[in-house]
Formats: sequence, C-alpha cells, structure tokens
Amino acid sequence: MILTELNSLISKLGVPVETGIFSDTAPAEYVVITPLSDNFELYSDNFPDYETQEVRLSIFSNGNYLELKSRIIKALLTAEFTITERRYVGHEDDTNYHHYSIDVTKIYKI
Repeated sequence: MILTELNSLISKLGVPVETGIFSDTAPAEYVVITPLSDNFELYSDNFPDYETQEVRLSIFSNGNYLELKSRIIKALLTAEFTITERRYVGHEDDTNYHHYSIDVTKIYKI
C-alpha cells in the first residue's frame, strides 16, 4: 500500500522514482524507495485492525537538493504521511550526488 502511494506521489512531482535500486541511467535528480518495516503495533486484543508501514525515501541530486527536498516534504505532509526522520546522508564524491533521506510511516486499516 505505502509503496504504491509513494510511487504515485513522487511521480506526480515529475521526479523519477524506483523501489530498491534505480535500474536506469541515473538522471540529475531521482528518488529510491526502500521498505523498512510492516508491523501490527496498534492493537489490544489478539487480532490487529491496523498495520503500520514504514519506508525510507532516498533523494539523490547532483545539484541543489534543497528545493526537491522541500517539495517532497510538502507533498508527504499534504498526503498525511508521518515523517519520522530526515537526514543529510552526505555527498557521494564518486557520483557527484547529494544524498538526503526521509523516513515516513503511514497506518492502514486492514
């Protein structure tokens, strides 16, 4: 569920996106979605009603990543995702990309 939602959301921003690894020739900016966890934290009996799904969005940009980061964060909050962490991972000297990650979670009724 969360992967489908995020793929659609990022694609609507005009940013190439893939799950796991970027398999095509890397453009100037792109996003890779990595699943982190699926769990049943929110239940008090023996049968959960909700599933919490969490993923990491890795933003790669060989220019100024700040504008793209801001657009993605605004879109995530508007779509009611919970942002649990944001972090500048670093500059990859071999590829000349800035790497920024955003961890998001969403709760789904099952």
